[in-house]
Amino acid sequence: MRVLEDVSALREQLSEWRRNGEHVALVPTMGNLHAGHLSLVELAREHAERTVVTIFVNPTQFGENEDYDDYPRTIERDTRKLKATGADVLFAPAVETVYPFGVERATVVSAPHLTGDLCGASRPGHFDGVTSVVARLFAIVQPDVAVFGQKDFQQQLIIRFMVEDLHLPIKIVTGPIVRDPDGLAMSSRNQYLGETERAAAPRLHAEIEAIARALQTGRRDYQALESAAAQALEAAGFRPDYVEIRRAQDLAKPDRDCDEIVVLGAAFLGAARLIDNVVVTI
Repeated sequence: MRVLEDVSALREQLSEWRRNGEHVALVPTMGNLHAGHLSLVELAREHAERTVVTIFVNPTQFGENEDYDDYPRTIERDTRKLKATGADVLFAPAVETVYPFGVERATVVSAPHLTGDLCGASRPGHFDGVTSVVARLFAIVQPDVAVFGQKDFQQQLIIRFMVEDLHLPIKIVTGPIVRDPDGLAMSSRNQYLGETERAAAPRLHAEIEAIARALQTGRRDYQALESAAAQALEAAGFRPDYVEIRRAQDLAKPDRDCDEIVVLGAAFLGAARLIDNVVVTI
């Protein structure tokens, strides 16, 4: 596996692959890799002959009081893990490479009708940072396929919209959530949890799953289900951000004709903000 930091060196490699008729899959990450990330790399290799993984802690998707400076940067360990997956290139650019005119003067790509709700309401500007950096990585790599995880359900939906809206010739593939044995969705931020908090953390998934089971039995009292789950989380020591039942296709409120629903939850537990979701066919 080659480790590259320079755009021109990456494009030289990409050109060689394309001359050989090989397709390229991209897996964008912020590093501090865990089994969930590695499953996305394995999925990418099923969709293309060559795989590029990016590690870039993107400053524009962090809010003023968020953890950009403290976000774990573990490039040596991540490199070892990626070599074992069979990834072809790790692209780990500097901020100056991704934003050549500086962050303050950077072009912004936004999908406003999908970004102001749920996580977007709690993290203003976050998704503009995500779409802007993903658009840059797409421009640099020009992949045939890009792979994202379902845990960030709103994010992958926004990226799908951006790709279609901008007529980008990229297939978006979503990989399933990878969980610890007790149900907690794997996340780089789980390491912020203390021992007691880690023991309580699976309750978020349990409450979301309980709503999913209720929906499958025919319950449609959405607001009551959401409120009960939020109260249960608060009683368990969480600070709920939201628990919401939405249409999976566009995150609108469900209507009678909706046959695929996503139950989404976000809650603070100690220093960590946890998110999770379950997709339900009804």
